[in-house]
Amino acid sequence: QVQLVESGGGLVQAGGSLRLSCAASGSIFSINAMGWYRQAPGKQRELVAAITSSDITNYADSVRGRFTISRDNAKNTVYLQMNSLKPEDTGVYYCNADIRRTLWSPRREDYWGQGTQVTVSS
Repeated sequence: QVQLVESGGGLVQAGGSLRLSCAASGSIFSINAMGWYRQAPGKQRELVAAITSSDITNYADSVRGRFTISRDNAKNTVYLQMNSLKPEDTGVYYCNADIRRTLWSPRREDYWGQGTQVTVSS
């Protein structure tokens, strides 16, 4: 079993900041890429930011320069620092991880957290 547990969402005024965390636990051999996605009401889930095991990052154009993704491999945790938040950043934020569970199989699987709500008021 593998679990991803997010925390850090909430309500913030425009221009404010929030920091999201996502910790992976369970039967884990290694984690490749980790990322954050968000889904606004009535819209499809979209990639916000991703980071590889070598700390190569990728950002959606809409958040580049305002959000920073990082990870702590020793803790199997990924973070998303969100600054200068805008009302259009509102949505449910989901953590995603590409995980290899055992040494004995190269198979990797995609796991998702349960989501954390971020609401930015104008």
